Order: sequence, then structure tokens, then C-alpha cells
Amino acid sequence: MKIKSIILAAGKGTRMKSDTPKVLHKIMDKTLLGYILDSVKNIASESFVIVGHCAEEVEKYVKDNYSSAKTVLQTPQLGTGHAVSMVCPYLEDFDGLVIILNGDIPLIREETLKKFVEYHNGLNSDLTIMSAIFDDPEKLGRIIREKDNSLKCIVEAKDATPEQLAVKEINAGIYCLNWPKLKTAFSELKNDNAQGEYYLTDIIGWAKSKALKVNAYVLENNEEIYGINSRKHLAQAAKMMNNRKMDELMDNGVTIVDPSCTWISQDTEIGADTIIYPSTYLEGKNKIGKNCKIGPFAHFRGGVEIADNVKIGNFVEVKKSRIDSNTNAGHLSYIGDSELGSHVNIGAGTITANFNPITNVKSKTVLKDNVKIGSNAVLVAPVTIEEGANVAAGAVITKDIKAWALAITRAPLKVIENWIKH
Repeated sequence: MKIKSIILAAGKGTRMKSDTPKVLHKIMDKTLLGYILDSVKNIASESFVIVGHCAEEVEKYVKDNYSSAKTVLQTPQLGTGHAVSMVCPYLEDFDGLVIILNGDIPLIREETLKKFVEYHNGLNSDLTIMSAIFDDPEKLGRIIREKDNSLKCIVEAKDATPEQLAVKEINAGIYCLNWPKLKTAFSELKNDNAQGEYYLTDIIGWAKSKALKVNAYVLENNEEIYGINSRKHLAQAAKMMNNRKMDELMDNGVTIVDPSCTWISQDTEIGADTIIYPSTYLEGKNKIGKNCKIGPFAHFRGGVEIADNVKIGNFVEVKKSRIDSNTNAGHLSYIGDSELGSHVNIGAGTITANFNPITNVKSKTVLKDNVKIGSNAVLVAPVTIEEGANVAAGAVITKDIKAWALAITRAPLKVIENWIKH
């Protein structure tokens, strides 16, 4: 079955109080929209992102990062149903399923969406919405079911009877549509409401009026539909996501000494028997091997690949680098845009000077196997240090160093006696 997705990302996010569009705010260096697009990329062959507020910024982000997604402009913004209708011309001849999601729910899992689609197909549904059960639904719209457990309707809390208000099942805002049967709905929705908008929820009534099969799938973990509408929500979602990652890693044999002060991105892979020490922050996409020791106070900025038995110690920052097995960078160092071989030792205070502020070019540092770097060395990229070479403490390296050589750039020691005499 062919599947495509529509992601609603046109809103301003007023409560974020930001010049940045809501869906481009980040958790662990990935945007909210990026989490959604990643959750559907292995399910949907193509995704359509509905843009509106700051459309050019969102369009650029999608174009630069997701080849299987395209943006569709919604202007003016006349509701969620109207947003989906903007995609109809692109799906005129599409014969498959369409999943519709909001762009501000970064915790939704790919596995959950797969189960959602399986449920839809298993019941031979024409329309399935995702629902969730809350102990206190408050002002959320209630899911009302038929006697056969299919979906009857969604009733807004303000319009609900006392009996309906007692229902704890609510609309989670994710939809799966048999597109050939539902596409006509978006040209027939009405906007006879106080806001004068076309609501996506109205497709339920439309489908029921056409005697189509409508069902609701109950979400297993309500955290997955946690929506971001404020900075507080963003911080809370980050904590939920991080806790989930901690549990996943520990279940797979990673030791995390103190999960309460450790942050690890969803896109970081870590091998068994690796130890992550407190106050470590690993953002972006990284891959760490087995039996490594990371931290405390280590910082990975993404694009880091580390083999087995590597030690990255306290106050070491690593970015866009590959480090081979049995290599150590114990403390107070920066490794950026680098390739380190095996059995390399990085002395305290070593810096890979990878950025030229005049040309704005970043260059690469290469350290071959068994290289030893003394403390407080500066390696000015582009530079290659061949196998077994040693760099003396305090050296500034601006040229390639041959294998098994010793590189020293050090002024002669002068001792002036009786400089201060008491």
C-alpha cells in the first residue's frame, strides 16, 4: 500500500514569543518539524509540509534537509481542513493512504505510526483517527463510539452533554485516510462556524454521511502526542524525550551514571558496556562503540563516530569527527572536523584549529594510528600527522608531520636568576 503524509506546519506559535516559526524550534539540535519528518520517512514515500507563517524559512529547512518532502503554501490560513485541501492538486491521482499529523508533536514514534496504519488496514477502514485516554480530558474533544466500537463522532467539550463529558477518550489529532474515498471531502467542507474556518475534524461527519468505515485507534503512550505551544512545553518535551532515550540505552546495556543530568539525542547510537558519566551532553547524530567512557562534562555537537574502547573525558568537545578504537582524549580539548586513528593519545588542552575566520572555511585534521599529542598543542588544519609521530607539549603545528617524527615548536628556555629576591 502506498502511503504519503501531510504535516500541518503553517501556524505562527504566538505563545512561543519568538521570531522563529514554532516548528523550527529545536530539541537537542533538531527541529520539531525534523522529528515529525523523521518519524514518517520510512513509512511515507513523500511528505507534504503545509507552510504559512515564515514560509520561506520553513521551506528552506525542508529543502536543505529532506529530499522526499516538499512544501505547500497555505494563504490565507482558513483552518486545518483548508490546509489539507492545499495538497489535493498534488494527490489528484494518488491511490493509497494519507497520514495527517501536526508539526509540533516531536515525541511521536515511527513504531506508533506503523501500528496505526496496521490497525487501519486490519479493519479495512476508510478513515481512522488516533485517540488517547486521559484521566482528566478537561476541554478536549471527546471520542464518541458506536455500539460496534467504530467511531461515531467527536464532540467538543463545550457542546458535550454530562454523559459525553464523562468519556475519557479524546482526539489525538492524527489521521489515516483512504485517499481515493476521502479526497472529495476537502472540496465539500463547510465553514459555518464562529471562526469561519474549515475544520479537519469535519471529515468524520462527511465520511459517516457517505457510509464509509470510520474507526479510532487508541494510542498506547499519551506522551507521544504532547504538543508544543510555549517555551515551557518545549522544555517539558525535551525532558520526556531525554528520559525515553535514557531508558532505551540502559535497557540495551549502556551505563548512565546519572540520567538526571545527562542529555543524549534521539539520533545517538551507543554500544553495550559504554559508560556515560554525569553532565555529558550529546546532541545531533552520533555513533559510539562498545566499552567506551564518555564524560563527565563531555560535549558532542553531532557528526561524531567513535569506535570501541575510546575514552572522551571531562570538558572535551567533539564535532564532526571520527575516532578509531583505543584512542584517548582525556580532558580539556576540542576535536573538530577531524579523523583520529587507533591508539592515539590527545594531551590536555589540545585544540584542532579547524576554522579560518577570514575565509570562513573549515579544514580537516588527520591523526594516523599511534600518534601522541602533548598537552596544550594546537593543530592548525588542514594538517596530517602520520603514523607514530609525536607532537611535543605546547607545539603549534602548521605543516604535515612524517611518520615516527617528533614535532617541536618551542622557544628556548631562559632562566633569569634572582628575578625576585626577598
